Amino acid sequence: MQLEFFDVPSPCVGVCQSDEKGNCLGCYRTREERQTWISLTSDNKQKVVKRCLQRKKRKNTKPKVKVMQTSAEVLQPSLLDPQSKAKQDTSTDLDFGDFEL
Repeated sequence: MQLEFFDVPSPCVGVCQSDEKGNCLGCYRTREERQTWISLTSDNKQKVVKRCLQRKKRKNTKPKVKVMQTSAEVLQPSLLDPQSKAKQDTSTDLDFGDFEL
């Protein structure tokens, strides 16, 4: 791989602002990665660049919109949903006239 022979350049694009997680909005490096960039080895710099690309992809991927289902469709409950109380069938449609013990 050619990158092994040359120093990995900084991914900084000059947008030096941080998001709520502390990641740079320009290069997607964490605060620690920005501060220690000069002292990192080329191998570790490559790993940081790969992580930055993954962060950028996650941030730029729009979240999937959950489609609401109609009440006519059968819904499978999620494990995270609060438990609903089971409804008992109180109908008297059962005929036990032919039942013997």
